[in-house]
Amino acid sequence: MEIRRMTEADLEQVCAIENETFSDPWSKDDFRNSLLDDKNDYLVVDIDGTIAGYCGFWGVMDEGDIFNVAVKKEYRRQHIGADMMKALIEKGRARGIASFTLEVRYSNEPAIRLYEDLGFQRAGIRKDFYSKPKEDAVIMWLNTIQ
Repeated sequence: MEIRRMTEADLEQVCAIENETFSDPWSKDDFRNSLLDDKNDYLVVDIDGTIAGYCGFWGVMDEGDIFNVAVKKEYRRQHIGADMMKALIEKGRARGIASFTLEVRYSNEPAIRLYEDLGFQRAGIRKDFYSKPKEDAVIMWLNTIQ
């Protein structure tokens, strides 16, 4: 298993996972544009040429807004999500990111538990943040203690 920077060559597999995971998925162009912005960092988990998961953040000043955390169905419950998120947080901290935030569906308890295990704390609710189906999001923050 290798956790590495996402490249344009990964986008076909990334978009397949995105489409199987999310009801309102990003397009290949959305990911391509994100990769072109040097404020962003996106990682993939590569297992023998198969993309098993991906995640990324948009860096603004010393904050990282985490987007697109997904693990391919057959690779879930193998700690891939946790390892990938730890690598993303480490990469962000090396760039000077002190705090990370993300939104997660209110009903996505496995993801919420993962984020809490990584040190994220619930900070609030965004009403009707998600569509297809409409659902609130839990806002979570991870702050570096200085």
